[in-house]
Amino acid sequence: MTKSLSRLDLNLLFILQLLLQERSVSKTAKKLNVTPSTVSKSLAKLRDWFDDPLFVKTPQGFQLTPLAHGMEQELSEWLQMGKQLMAKRGDEMTKGLTFELMLESPLLLIMLNELTQAIYTQYPDAKVKVRNWDYDSLEAIVRGEADMGFTGRESHPRSKESLDLLPYFIDFEVLFTDLPQVYLRRDHPALQEEWNIDTFLKYSHINILWEKSETWALDDVLIELGLSRNIVLTLASFEQSLFVAAEPHHNMMAIAPQYCEQYARQLHPDLVSRPIPISGEYLDKLAIPFTLIWHKRNSHNPKITWLRSKIKAIYQQHD
Repeated sequence: MTKSLSRLDLNLLFILQLLLQERSVSKTAKKLNVTPSTVSKSLAKLRDWFDDPLFVKTPQGFQLTPLAHGMEQELSEWLQMGKQLMAKRGDEMTKGLTFELMLESPLLLIMLNELTQAIYTQYPDAKVKVRNWDYDSLEAIVRGEADMGFTGRESHPRSKESLDLLPYFIDFEVLFTDLPQVYLRRDHPALQEEWNIDTFLKYSHINILWEKSETWALDDVLIELGLSRNIVLTLASFEQSLFVAAEPHHNMMAIAPQYCEQYARQLHPDLVSRPIPISGEYLDKLAIPFTLIWHKRNSHNPKITWLRSKIKAIYQQHD
C-alpha cells in the first residue's frame, strides 16, 4: 500500500541524506549537533517507513542497500529543489549569497574583475570564492562544495578528460573552442628558421600538469606520428610556463591555449605565439572545448542560471 508523504516527518529525509553522505551514525550526529542515539532512532523510523534496512554494518563501515543506493541521487536533487523553493520567498533571501567558483587560470585572471563586478551589482551582499580548477574540482562540484567550474577539456578520442566521459549527473555547456599555441620569446632562434614540425621539436619544451597528468593530447598525437617532445621542465600552471618562457638566456618554449595571447600581451610583451605545426585530423584532436560545468541538481537554480548567462555575456564581449 502506498504511504502518504504527509505522514512522514520531512526532517527524516534530511537526516537520511547526511547518513548517505557520512556512512556513520556518529559523524551524522556530530554534524547535526545531536546525540548518536537521536540519529539511531531516526534511522529506525526511516527503516520502518521504507521497509528496508537502508544501511548494513560491515567491517568497513556502513554499506548501502540497493534501495538506499538507488535513491541517493534523487534525494539530493529533491532536497536541492526544496532549497530553491525557499529561495523564492523574497529579495531578502538573496542576501549573503556565496558564489563558489572553480576557474582555469589564467582564464580567471582575464575575466575575474568583470565577473565579480557583475555579481556585486546584481547581489550587493554576495561573497565570491574562486579557486583554480584542478583534478579535485569535479568532485567538489559533485559534493556541492562548488557551484560551477569553467575549464578546458580535451578532444582527443583517447583522452581521459573528454566531455564524453563526464558523469551523467554533470551538466555542461561549451562556451568556446580553442587551439593550443606555442609561446616563445621574440629573440628565440626558432623564429629564424622555417616554422615546421622539425623546428618545433628541435628545442626544449616547458610542460604543465594537466589534470594531474604530465602528458596530454599533443603527446598522444605526436606518438601517432612517431614523434615526441623533449620536455625539460614541468610546472603547475600556464602562468608559470609563460613566465619562464619569457625569461632570457634559454631556448625553451611553452604551450598554452590561444586565449592566453591576451594575458601574455599584458604581462609578457616579449612573448610571441605560433601555431603548433600540425594540420588536418591531427590538429582537430588538439582542440580544447572550454566548458561551463555544474551539477544537474543546480540546472534550475536561479543563481546558477544567472551566473551562466553572465559568464557567456562577458565572453561574448571579449570575443
